[in-house]
Amino acid sequence: MRRPVALRLQAALGTLALAAATGVVLAMPEAAAAAGGATGYATQNGGTTGGAGGQTVRATTGTAIHQALCGRADSATPITIEVEGTINHGNTSKVSGDSCSTAADKIELKQISNVTIVGVGSGAVFDQLGIHIRESSNIIIQNVTVRNVRKSGSPTSNGGDAIGMESGVRNVWVDHTTLEASGGESAGFDGLFDMKDNTQYVTLSYSVLRNSGRGGLIGSSESDRSNGYVTFHHNKYENIDSRTPLLRGGTSHIYNNHYASLNESGINSRAGAKAKVDSNYFEDSKDVLGTFYTDQAGYWQVAGNIFDNVTWSEPGDDTNPAGPDPRSNTTVSIPYSYALDDASCVPAVVAATAGANKGLKVSDGSCAPQNPDPTPTDPDPTDPTEPSPDPTDPTDPPSGTNLSLGAGADGSSKASGTSYGNVCDGDPATHWSPAGTTGSVSVKWPSPTTVSKVRVREAAGSEGAIRSYRLVDHGTGRVLATGTGAGVAGFPAVSLTKLTLEITGASGTPKVAEFETYAG
Repeated sequence: MRRPVALRLQAALGTLALAAATGVVLAMPEAAAAAGGATGYATQNGGTTGGAGGQTVRATTGTAIHQALCGRADSATPITIEVEGTINHGNTSKVSGDSCSTAADKIELKQISNVTIVGVGSGAVFDQLGIHIRESSNIIIQNVTVRNVRKSGSPTSNGGDAIGMESGVRNVWVDHTTLEASGGESAGFDGLFDMKDNTQYVTLSYSVLRNSGRGGLIGSSESDRSNGYVTFHHNKYENIDSRTPLLRGGTSHIYNNHYASLNESGINSRAGAKAKVDSNYFEDSKDVLGTFYTDQAGYWQVAGNIFDNVTWSEPGDDTNPAGPDPRSNTTVSIPYSYALDDASCVPAVVAATAGANKGLKVSDGSCAPQNPDPTPTDPDPTDPTEPSPDPTDPTDPPSGTNLSLGAGADGSSKASGTSYGNVCDGDPATHWSPAGTTGSVSVKWPSPTTVSKVRVREAAGSEGAIRSYRLVDHGTGRVLATGTGAGVAGFPAVSLTKLTLEITGASGTPKVAEFETYAG
C-alpha cells in the first residue's frame, strides 16, 4: 500500500535535512551528465564523457565527494557527482576503499576513470582546496569555482594549484569554471591550471582565470615534453603575471580567448612546443606571445588575432617575443572541427559565457551566446572507430617471438614487493601489481619496434582480477585497443618505443605476471 503524498513528502524532507547536516551523498533517481559535450582535443583518443551513463549523486562536502568515488563497484564505474555549497578543509577528509585513493587536503581523483564533477543549484565553490587528477582518464569538471589554493602559508593544498594533472592523465574536459587566486607565488599561490608528466587530450573551455602570478603550464621542466594535445578556447585570462599558458613540448590549440592585463608575459611557447593561436583578443598587456625565460625555442602559427594596447620587449638571449608584428614560424594541423568567432567580438562573447554559474552558455561561431547542446546519451566512453581487441581465444598464445623479453619496463606506482621488470622476465611466477586497483605498466625498447598483438597473463590465483584495460602508444598517447579481462589483444601494426597497459578497472589488486608483445 502506498503512503499518502504528505507522508512521503515529510520523509523526503527529513532525508534532505539529514543530508544537509552531514553532507552525505544522495543517490538521484536517474543518471545525469555534464551539459553539452566535450570540445577540442578532449574529443580525441576515444572522447571524454565522464560519468555519463552511470549513477548521479549529490554532495555538499569534500568528504561526500570522496565517499561517492569510494562507493563505486570499481574505479571505472561511471558516476556523476553534483556538488553544491562550499567545499573546504573543514569538511574534506580522506576516505578509503577499493575504488578510490583519496586525501584529506585536496579533492583527489587518483587512479580512477569515468567521473563527472559538476556544480549545481546555488553553485559549488572549492575554497582553498585544489582538485588533483593523477593516473586517471575520462574526467569532466564543470561549473565550479576553485579559489585561493596555497602551496605555502595555511592551509595548503595541491601544491598551490587550483586544478593540477600529472602522471599518465588522459582525456579531461574542464568547462565553465572560475579559477582564481589572490596574488602570486610570494603570497603562497602557484598555478591555476597545470599539466605535467604525460598528460594528454585535455580541453579548458569557457573558463575564467584571474588574479594569479601564474595562469598554468604544460610540462614541469624543459625535459618534461610528454604532455600535449591541449585546447584552450573561450577563456578569460585577467590580471595574470605569466603562463597563459607556458608550453613545454607538445601541441596546443588556443583560440577565441580574451586576455586582459597580462603583466609580464602571456602564451610562452618553448622547448619545442607548437601552438596554433587563432582569433584571440589581447589587450592592455605585455609580451602576449613568444618564447621567454629560456633559449630553447618554441613555435606558433597565428591568424586572426587582435592586439590592443600590447607592448613588446626587445629580443635577447632568453627573450624572443612574437611581436610587434606576430608572424607564424610553424604550421599546426588540428584533427577536430571547430567554429571560430571573429576576434573583434571575443570580449563580448567570453564575458557572456565564461566562468561558473553563467548558465553553461556557449558560442557556435556566430558571435552570439547559445544554450548548450543536449547532453550526449551514448554512455560508452570509447570511440567506435577505435580498434577493438582481437577476438582470438585468450587462451591461445600468439605465435612468434615475445618481444618483451630483454626489453625494459616502468609504470605507475607499484605495490611493495613487486617489480616492473617482472612483467617481461619470462617467469610467470613473478608479477607486478599497482599500488591500488588501477595503474599502468609499460614495456619499452631502445629503438622503434613493430607490435600488433599482446598477451597479458595474470599470476596464479589472481585470474579474473583485471576487469578493463587500455593499450596505449606511450609516445603519442593513442589508444590502440581496449578490452575486458586478461588474455590476447590485437591491433593494426604500429612502430613504437614504449607500449603501456593501463588497467582501468579491477576486482581487488591485479597481478600481471607477463605483459608479452608480438609482431604478429
